[in-house]
Amino acid sequence: MTLGSQIAWDDTVLPFQLDRSDIRGRVGRLDGVLDQVLAQHNYPPAIEALVAEAALLTALIGQTIKLRWRLSLQVRGDGPARLIATDYYGPTDDGQPARIRAYASFDEDRLDSTARPFDQIGKGYFAVVLHQGEDMSPYQGITPIAGGSLSACAETYFAQSEQLPTRFALSFGRSRLPGEVERWRAGGVMLQHIPKASPLMAQDGASGENGLLNAQDILQGDDEESWARANFLLDTVEDLELVGPNVHPTDLLVRLFHEEGPRVYDAQPVSFGCNCSEERVRQSLSIYSAKDIAYMTTDDGLVTADCQFCGAHYELDPATVGFEARGRDVDDS
Repeated sequence: MTLGSQIAWDDTVLPFQLDRSDIRGRVGRLDGVLDQVLAQHNYPPAIEALVAEAALLTALIGQTIKLRWRLSLQVRGDGPARLIATDYYGPTDDGQPARIRAYASFDEDRLDSTARPFDQIGKGYFAVVLHQGEDMSPYQGITPIAGGSLSACAETYFAQSEQLPTRFALSFGRSRLPGEVERWRAGGVMLQHIPKASPLMAQDGASGENGLLNAQDILQGDDEESWARANFLLDTVEDLELVGPNVHPTDLLVRLFHEEGPRVYDAQPVSFGCNCSEERVRQSLSIYSAKDIAYMTTDDGLVTADCQFCGAHYELDPATVGFEARGRDVDDS
């Protein structure tokens, strides 16, 4: 494989459809984006793995949102990994890349180096939030932490909240190409059954963990058979095929699903990006009183703030922030 074709498929999400199975999906590859996301912080290995998995899920799920919309994943738990947060910003214009950012909040003293990364979350919830614009209330769907991985949580979310059978196969970690430095790579496939009408629920209740829905509770007849067949084929995928860089995504689809009639669409490029700004910091501080602002002011006479996602540092005059300051701005205008 040439270096040019390798670069062409890094940091992209390729949508596809299986015409003979009424299934749609995406193949995602993250390389430089994931390195940039994780380079903003010095995370322990378990937290890096959780952020990498969440970022890849965000790229695969977010590919369908409209221009200028934002999709967020939030994972909150009572374990040492308290919060994993990601954002996917839809392209500003056709042909432009989508943007991804992510960060984690954790209690390092409580991390267990012998436990799986997912087990560091504990009990909590997995949330998907869709922001459709300033004049629209965000849509939010929540499902409990369950299933042994963030991808299993996402599958449960789609079954429970959207009644859409969904499957993820993901691989991520550090790797090194010959002659290059070690870096993060991630790749995955997402399958989703295309709804034909209102889904049929299992009559005897949900069969998933803790009484949650799964694909078997939603599909029946030919749809259930085609879904099982596609999942059987996806089970044959290997980690190196998912992350590349030596397997072209379209070659992977043909290898896995050639009998299902795979049809691909235009790939969506993805880049690292953050929308933080001084004005957004001022807006976030507008809920505080002058007394609160005074408490936040440093010995140098400044109010400082750091972006959790990209590490940008802001220094503000305390007289210009807080709800009293915003009120004066309104009065003066």
